[in-house]
Amino acid sequence: MTQALNGTVALITGASGGIGSCIVRRLAQEGVNLALMGRDMEKLKKTAASLAGCGMQALLLPGDLLDDAYIAQCVSQVTAQFGRLDILVNNAGMALSCPFEKTTMAEFDRIMALNCRAPYLMCQAALPLLRRSPCGTILNIASVNAHKGYPLQSAYSASKHALAGFTKSLASELYRDGVRVHLISPGGVFTDMVRISRPDLTGEDMILPEDIAEIAAFLLLHRTNAVIDEICVHRAGKEPFL
Repeated sequence: MTQALNGTVALITGASGGIGSCIVRRLAQEGVNLALMGRDMEKLKKTAASLAGCGMQALLLPGDLLDDAYIAQCVSQVTAQFGRLDILVNNAGMALSCPFEKTTMAEFDRIMALNCRAPYLMCQAALPLLRRSPCGTILNIASVNAHKGYPLQSAYSASKHALAGFTKSLASELYRDGVRVHLISPGGVFTDMVRISRPDLTGEDMILPEDIAEIAAFLLLHRTNAVIDEICVHRAGKEPFL
């Protein structure tokens, strides 16, 4: 453990599985106190149980990110429990693999609400606390789809393009306040979500959730005069710079 993050507080959405749970465990190793948001309390408890021995506190916040009141309540509970917030990780999201003409408006609205609207509201709710932190940081987990378009993923690509655009604007708005906003855009990460949306993928040569957790930790641990706005990540079997 370094001392850079020890005692800070992070609020993480989608904390009960995939990339989120790996980020949780990685930050716990640095002594970060954690507020874990997710829909399934039992999965949150399982994630929290994996932190035994790390010497930090974990606050479990089950609920639905599509509920605006839940978002506000979570930030209030973080304030009551810790009195501070230093890091916000907007990780929760959903994928959809469907032909464009068969994608319903209900599906489109849901994916936009979870992948873009929820992070937007999370940032609004958390910003007063982040502004008071000496190391206020927002990490938004996007996707390669934030920059490219793939067949059968029109709604998903739209949501991640929107998240990327929001992140760029927010970073420009907040950097003079000392709040840093980063975007991580991974290619294929072998999570349960990918297994469902892309059953043709076997996981061979794919990015692991632990890889993204290490990148998140790198951004948070290296808070120097050198700022990285975005990290794009591709799997080893993918041709570089495409």
